[in-house]
Amino acid sequence: MDKKNIVVSGAAGRMGKTICKMIIKEDNYSLAAAIDVLNINKDIFNLLGINSSRQVLIKKNLKNVIENVTVDLVIDFTNPEVVMKNIETVLAKKVKMIVGTTGFDQSDLKKVKKMSEKYEVPIMIAPNFALGAVLMMEFSKKAAKFFEQSEIIELHHDKKIDAPSGTAVKTAEMISESRSKNNKERDQDFLEKLKGARGADYEGVHVHSVRLQGLVAHQEVIFGGEGQTLKIRHDSINRESFMPGIKLAIDKIDNLEGLIYGLEKIMDI
Repeated sequence: MDKKNIVVSGAAGRMGKTICKMIIKEDNYSLAAAIDVLNINKDIFNLLGINSSRQVLIKKNLKNVIENVTVDLVIDFTNPEVVMKNIETVLAKKVKMIVGTTGFDQSDLKKVKKMSEKYEVPIMIAPNFALGAVLMMEFSKKAAKFFEQSEIIELHHDKKIDAPSGTAVKTAEMISESRSKNNKERDQDFLEKLKGARGADYEGVHVHSVRLQGLVAHQEVIFGGEGQTLKIRHDSINRESFMPGIKLAIDKIDNLEGLIYGLEKIMDI
């Protein structure tokens, strides 16, 4: 069986390093190239502390790498400021793509969908690749049918740029979609002694973002009903928690079409 040649964009970041390490260890994958704006021309194997006869130097220009390296798939974990440009670069070269970078809004997703259809290349975008986080979102969607009120608290490390997280936004969307039109939370005026105390508001679902050292990725959804509350929580203790979901996406990407948004689309839930 031929190995799948994979390029990792954002390879020098914490998630990128973890993904590179996973790819190197898997028999069916091959790390074709590593892209980043940091540690340029440094060997990713040395950066990961892995002894290898191979040498993969970190490069800056994604387009040049794709044009000069045999590549089946690009995995992007960069940042919201560059990800849309990266997507267009990759899809235009007819290369499949998996994106874990967050910060997409509905307008961005529509653009990506058009690009995928134009170039006839599949792309998966997932706010969260932890299987447990996907289940947390699915359980929240089910719970929303029975509770009129809910709030989301998402907690991440202090280096995460966007807020709320993509997972929190998608959870709020799923909760809203799950409710009937007659069961939407009613707007209520609050006296905010500090502006923003009630968090962001997505169709009546309040979302609160926490950014602190020591955190990885965590989310709690709290539902309130008459005389009761329900809490659904997921915690990623380390970045290895995302690897099973990323491997699932890698193994299924060849059989997908268009834009696939959310890991639940390829999970048998």
